[in-house]
Amino acid sequence: MKTNKSDTYRRNLDHRPQSLSTAVVGFLDGAPWKHGALALLSGMAAALAPEPVKAWPLAWVALVPLWVMVRMSAARKNASFWRNGVLGAVWGLGYYGVALMWITGLHPLMWMGVPWLASVAIALFAWTVVTGWGMVWSALWASLFGWLSSRIASSSVGHRSLSTLKRAGAQVLIATALWCAIDWLWVQSFLYWPSLAFTQSPNNLWILQLSQWSGPTTVTAAILAVNGLLAEAVILWLTASSTSAPTSSPTSLKDGRAARLCGAIALILFLSLHLIGGSLFYQPLDSTNREPLNIGIIQGNVPTQIKLYPEGLRRAFKDYTQGYRELVRQGVDAVLTPEGAFPFFWAPPTSTRTSLYQAVLEEKIPLWLGTFVPVGHDFTQSIITLNADGEKVSQYNKIKLVPLGEYIPFAEVLGALVNRLSPLDAYMIPGDTDQQIQTPVGQAILGICYESAFAELFRQQAARGGEFILTASNNDPYNTIMMAQHHAQDVMRAIETDRWAVRATNTGYSGVVDPHGRTMWRSPANVYITHVASIYRRQTRTLYVRHGDWLMLLLTLGAGMVWVRTLALNRRQTPG
Repeated sequence: MKTNKSDTYRRNLDHRPQSLSTAVVGFLDGAPWKHGALALLSGMAAALAPEPVKAWPLAWVALVPLWVMVRMSAARKNASFWRNGVLGAVWGLGYYGVALMWITGLHPLMWMGVPWLASVAIALFAWTVVTGWGMVWSALWASLFGWLSSRIASSSVGHRSLSTLKRAGAQVLIATALWCAIDWLWVQSFLYWPSLAFTQSPNNLWILQLSQWSGPTTVTAAILAVNGLLAEAVILWLTASSTSAPTSSPTSLKDGRAARLCGAIALILFLSLHLIGGSLFYQPLDSTNREPLNIGIIQGNVPTQIKLYPEGLRRAFKDYTQGYRELVRQGVDAVLTPEGAFPFFWAPPTSTRTSLYQAVLEEKIPLWLGTFVPVGHDFTQSIITLNADGEKVSQYNKIKLVPLGEYIPFAEVLGALVNRLSPLDAYMIPGDTDQQIQTPVGQAILGICYESAFAELFRQQAARGGEFILTASNNDPYNTIMMAQHHAQDVMRAIETDRWAVRATNTGYSGVVDPHGRTMWRSPANVYITHVASIYRRQTRTLYVRHGDWLMLLLTLGAGMVWVRTLALNRRQTPG
């Protein structure tokens, strides 16, 4: 039979993707350790998105391998709840383990009298606990998604070409809603830090503008949706190119078109969301002709290893008093100090005898001081506001305490260790969630160190009338990777609430962030420095500030409706 050149060329084109798809399918059917290696590598790719590597585009594709492996196992009806959970946990090991490697900076602790080997063990234990807790949540998502996906794959949505896209869309919606719901549960737990939205801060400010809609969930959902659409495109391409069906068959052609459509929708979604974010990013900031608020920042640089001893106390008194007076001469309206700038109980008469307190009485400029405040037999980690007369007019108590470092989850087992790490012979207690901080220069939104990871704390204070953000932290003894990631958290909080943010840290990075997330100033690390930040009070109310995380609820509702429809279709197909 005679053939023309076009037929030969078409067969050659068909053969090339079929060979590649056969290799991919063969890999998916291969040894479990290969799947684990791929999950680990993709998780590590996601860990390169935030600081310090800043490869933020990787987050938009880093979930595709895990997604494909979970989905393909469901489609082949050999899905294992535990197998998918292991894959999710391994992905989490790559992401959280690498992104949070800075936790090992707890070592060395020999200055506290801890032996070298015990110091290493403590640092590794802290890293293992934090990483392991993250792995639990990624494993939960993979297990549940695999189980739900197998039910969706077994249902029919009709025989039209759109049906394939419907199935893919259902998978993406359910997986995205599931991740966002799990992330919300994780935030309620005792330990939280790196959401997927965090991978975009502070280097992809365009997409972060969307967090004004529904907080970090907006960006997380966008990343999940793009990853999911790309993964579904890969799955459909593999189905269309499989050797079990001719590439010219109606099913293969339908799946091939659906694969291209999924890929195109992913690209359009990615670009359109960034364009919308870019338009928000370039909107001018309205200062409404108000006078700027000049806030002085003191980065004391008193290392933790001397901070709790007489040498550290003398240095803190000297440097913070000197820095306060220097900033007053520069015309500031108020001065902000880091978390625990004075690491002792702030209570008369001891507190009123300090040189810094006397300087406030003389200079008549308000001060936000990071210190500890006794409450009965216990104490709080606090920022107190001293007015021009030295009176304590407000006090913010840290709400989210660091497990093991600031409170004891398992006191009967770990109490001795944590008490050794604590500067005080008492228990730290959390503050109330409804605090409202009035100061001589306006109502403030406050956060202390670890709290920068919890968007809801800042949203609630903004909803109660907070006009600007102040955070106080002590990032010692961690390295500059941790400092950069901490700064990235405050960038997100500034955008979500549409507020200026001022950061004072002990060793770095202190900084100033505008409501669009632009860093106006960031300090060097591990130096003593003062800086004057000119910011503006703002009373705007973003959609997120007004209504909270409404998108998570909407996604959950939509996914629930899809799931109910899937169950109805399954019952309809069941004989009898």
